[in-house]
Amino acid sequence: MEKVPLSVAIITKNEEENLRACLQSVAFSGQIVVVDSGSTDATLQIAAEFESDIYREAWHGFGPQKQLAIDKCREPWILVLDADERIPPETAEVIKKIVTGQGIKEAGFSLPRKNYFQGRWIKHAGWWPDRIVRLFRRGSGRMTEASVHEAVEVKGLIGALDVPIEHFTESRLSKIIQKIDKYSTLGAEDAFKEGKRSSPCSAFFRAFFTFLQDYVLRGGVLDGMPGLTLAVTDSVNKFFKYAKLAELSRKNSGK
Repeated sequence: MEKVPLSVAIITKNEEENLRACLQSVAFSGQIVVVDSGSTDATLQIAAEFESDIYREAWHGFGPQKQLAIDKCREPWILVLDADERIPPETAEVIKKIVTGQGIKEAGFSLPRKNYFQGRWIKHAGWWPDRIVRLFRRGSGRMTEASVHEAVEVKGLIGALDVPIEHFTESRLSKIIQKIDKYSTLGAEDAFKEGKRSSPCSAFFRAFFTFLQDYVLRGGVLDGMPGLTLAVTDSVNKFFKYAKLAELSRKNSGK
């Protein structure tokens, strides 16, 4: 396969179920960078099969960890992906034309993300088009330093592509509960550092309005049972984020 001047930056930890399909979808790239934070499954073996540049790093939070991967990229263009994301063929063709083209004025590009949950493309409650910036010129983009809900910030003109990234988000409820615990803790810690405070009552009402917004106001009900599950898990995540923020507030006030 002919390679193009593109580096793909991926962070991993125990992603053997997702990584192969992800790497197959970007096999056209000139470089694949995998920054791993302690995988104990076959993740690194799979990365090696695709001749990835593999680095082992301690965990620093999502934003800083992805920036470590970006810093290892050497090609003129960089694409940031999660292990559970894919670049479909039509998107790959557009990316190839951009990174090999002449006269491209944009410093970066956003793409819509098609999120799949429990086998269904989720089209409501803000899950589509879920536009994100992931493709950018080396030296023009950096990750925010957020521990969770990180994003790429690009200096310069940002174009909007119509071809998607595909995201196969975790569908097993046992794993979702684990993610809620992890993400709500990180979110609470970031909010506390920003000077925000909360209470159990505030956490409850934030969770209630999150469910109302996702399921009713933004049409999650139209996505069937997966839409209901997502609305519930989103509201639970919101409750624990702000309940944990209240807990941090109490601990640091000495009460």
